[in-house]
This record gives sequence, C-alpha cells and structure tokens, in this order.
Amino acid sequence: MAVLEYDGQLLIIDCGVLFPEDSHPGVDLILPSFDVIADRMDDIQAVVLTHGHEDHIGAVPYLLRQRPDIPLVGSKLTLALLQEKIREHRIRGTVTRRVEDSERVTFGHFDLEFLAVNHSIPDAFAVAVRTKAGLVLHTGDFKMDQLPLDGRITDLRGFARLGEEGVDLFMVDSTNAEVPGFTTPERDITPALDRVFATSKQRLIVACFASHVHRVQQVLDAAVAHGRKVVYVGRSMVRNMGVARDLGYLHVPGDTLIELRDIDKYRPHEVAIISTGSQGEPLSALSRMANREHQVIQLAAGDTVVLASSMIPGNESSIYRVINGLTKLGANVVHKGNAMVHVSGHASAGELLYAYNIVKPRNVMPVHGEARHLVANADLAVATGVPRKRAIIAEDGTVIDLQQGSAKIVGKVDCSYVFVDGASVGDVTETLLTDRRILGEEGFISIITVINTHSSKIVSGPDIHARGFGEDDSVFDAVRPQLIEALEQAMAEGVNDAHRLQQVIRRRIGRWVNDKHRRRPMIIPVVIQT
Repeated sequence: MAVLEYDGQLLIIDCGVLFPEDSHPGVDLILPSFDVIADRMDDIQAVVLTHGHEDHIGAVPYLLRQRPDIPLVGSKLTLALLQEKIREHRIRGTVTRRVEDSERVTFGHFDLEFLAVNHSIPDAFAVAVRTKAGLVLHTGDFKMDQLPLDGRITDLRGFARLGEEGVDLFMVDSTNAEVPGFTTPERDITPALDRVFATSKQRLIVACFASHVHRVQQVLDAAVAHGRKVVYVGRSMVRNMGVARDLGYLHVPGDTLIELRDIDKYRPHEVAIISTGSQGEPLSALSRMANREHQVIQLAAGDTVVLASSMIPGNESSIYRVINGLTKLGANVVHKGNAMVHVSGHASAGELLYAYNIVKPRNVMPVHGEARHLVANADLAVATGVPRKRAIIAEDGTVIDLQQGSAKIVGKVDCSYVFVDGASVGDVTETLLTDRRILGEEGFISIITVINTHSSKIVSGPDIHARGFGEDDSVFDAVRPQLIEALEQAMAEGVNDAHRLQQVIRRRIGRWVNDKHRRRPMIIPVVIQT
C-alpha cells in the first residue's frame, strides 16, 4: 500500500494483505495500519488497484469500513474479484471506475494513465501519476513475457514514451531482482504439465493460487487433451474461476467441469482436481488432504500432486510439511524443484535492467519485496546510471518528498501491522502474540494459593497445574515447599498484598523451572485472600 499526497489530497496505490507466518499464532490476515490517514478519509481521491492478487486488494474492504464511497479504480477482472470480497464483507455504497489499457483519468490533482503489464494474473496495470510536483511511474507487479498466453504484453512503448516525457520517480517491482536473466515464459510450462498428465495413471491434483487464471487455463487444457474431467476444490478457487469464466478470461470446454459431490462417479484416472493450498495453508484443501481430514477426497498411493506455484518467502516450512504428508501417503509430488510446473510472475534482473534503460528515471524507489530484494533492485538501477543517492531504499512508513525532480527521505510515520483474528480486527497485539508463542512453545503453569491476611498463614495450596510439562503435575512436588517457604517469609516481613505475593510466586517458580527444565513458560499466580 502506497499513499501519494499532493496539495492536501491523497491517492492510494494498492491496499493488500500479508499472510501470517508461524510466528503469528491464531492470526488469519495482516493488514496495513490505516491510523496515519484515519482522520483524512475525506482527502482520499481514489484507491488505484494494479491487479487482483490478495497482497494488492485484500485489505480494501477493511479500508472501506471507514469510508465506503472511496472511488476504486482498476481493470475489469480486478474490480470483479474485489466486488466478490466486498459482497462477502457486506459493504454497500461502493464506487468503482473501470479503466482500460492506455486510458487516462483524473481524480483531484492526480492525472492517472494506465499501462498494460504482463503478470501471473490477467488485466494487470502499471500506473503513471502526473501532478505539478512531477511524474511517478509505479509498475505494480510485472514481467516481460514476450509470448503471454493471453497475448497482452507489457507496454514497453508506453514506458519509453513516459521516459521521453521524464519520469521523476520510478517505483519498481523488486520480487525477482536477485534472479539473473529473464523470467521463463508461461507457455514453457505446457510440455511439463502435459508429461505429468500423460504419465499419471490415477487421481491427479494440481494446487495453485486461487487467482492464477493462466495456470488454471493450462491445467484445463491439459485435462481436456487427456480425457479428464475437472473439479475445483476450495472456496476461493471456485469463486475466482467463476468470475474469470463469466468475464471471458477463462475458457472452459463444455462438459469439462464437474461438481465435487459427483467426483466418486468417475474412476480416479478420469478426474483432475484443481485445488487451493499451494502455500501449505493449514485450513486449505490440500493440507486437509495431506492430513486425511478432507471430507470428500482421500488420497491413495500412486496419486499425483502438482504444486504449480512458487514458495512465498516465509511459507517454506508449511509447504514442506504438506509435501512430507503427501509423500507419506504414497503420492507422487511434483513441484518447481523437480519439474517445470511453475514460472514466476515477476521480472528478473535482465528485465529490470531493460526497464531502467527504457525509462531512464531521475529517481528510483524499489517496491514489493524484502530488504534484500529492494537493495538488489537499487543496485540494478545504479548500474544503469541512476545516481546512488537517488536510488531510495524505503521501509514501511518511510516518507519521501519529490520536489523539482529530486526525491529524498524526509521522515517516518508509524505503520505497524493490524492483525485479523477471526471476527476481530486490531484486537490482537504484539504482546498477545508473544503470549501465544510462549504458550505454544514454552508451556503454561498456574499456581493457586489461599492465604489468611489476619494470621499471615497459608490456608490452602499452593496448587500447581501445568500444560507442556507432561501429564503428571507431581513434577512440581519439589518446588512446592520452596513456594511455601518464600510466601511465609514474605508475609513474616509484612507483605500481605495479593499482587506482591503473586510476584514472589512468579519469581520463585520461574527460577526453578529455568534451572530445572531450561524453559520460560507463562506463569499465572493467583493469590486469594480470606
């Protein structure tokens, strides 16, 4: 999510989500914080959406909760996918503005031009933003596939034209900046998929992103060529492919699709399953298959599973967990590491160099990537002649001023994450996540003690209960006398406040657990006064 400001007006480019990692127990989604602009909702002229992936549109419904009528600008497919999300969130009164390739529209002080770019989802755009302060070109996610499946290539002529006009700030996709050369064309996957279909004698499952229309089209074509029916598995897959088919982006031959409930009417070699779960998401269809928890699909030895996607950084352990689970069931797992079943949707270093040489920007700000990707992208810009001081490495919250053709960092605002946990948004804090991690990794101990404040005597307890230390609480028999001694000594010294006595308990048992078990569990002492 990027926010541009000119003369008191705001323009937002993309508004996506992050997906939780193992360090975010219980979290479903991670949103950008809107606190910085919360009191300026009326200043927002539009939200420009470069394409329909979750990491670019997923947080829009949460932004619309604060102002439903913010104009949403994007391509036909992008807006259609977003409308499904808005409908699920039951938000009314939204305003959309569909744009086409090479179209120019104006919102407030912002003159926008949309350029076609090639990506792993159809209808992606780069956007040029003109103001009196200068011209900004934001690539969105892009690559330069010269033989794309849909024939829609990246508009390099438009990039060059803007370069002749003078691009003051070039915001460039950095995801593949460390990868040398050029990204492999999508159509190179077709022979590998065809081989998988030709050699698979039983059930075949292909897992990919629920928005990867091109990949689904390739799987559909291969299934038809080899006489297999196709069934979609996963709510987002069914929804997105229905939208893509209705809009003409996905071409499904007649009598190819079947319902999941009818899958048992066909023999295993007559069916191909297109599923969600390529990133090892715990509740996805593929994960449930790997754990033998899926209500309908039970994998058998000899089945083939294709992971037709890349590994998003941070998801590696989850993906390998699913691969191991599938392998234990006897499935043949085909993935990017052992077959050409996926190519990236992002420009590699050769394409980025090409873009810099075409555009010849005055300033560069790499976007969309981790720190190493941003630095690698900046190095590419410098190699093409961009001065090092004008290749800006920005973190979340960095404020950049663009003035008279020069961009520089001028400050930083707080852009902490907002965690979505079930129905709650923002209630989960870093402190709560830390507590959850401790509970999951170190265990839990509760100690309940009843004292008589008048006699300064222990009436009952301490009773110790724990999780993560085995089934038998007798493991704490050795520390119970130490707790009694510490409490009696504290009360003898005049300490009869429940809170202070709880601290005595926490310190004593915490020291004992650390010495004895090398653990730092969550300790909940309770002192009841009578």
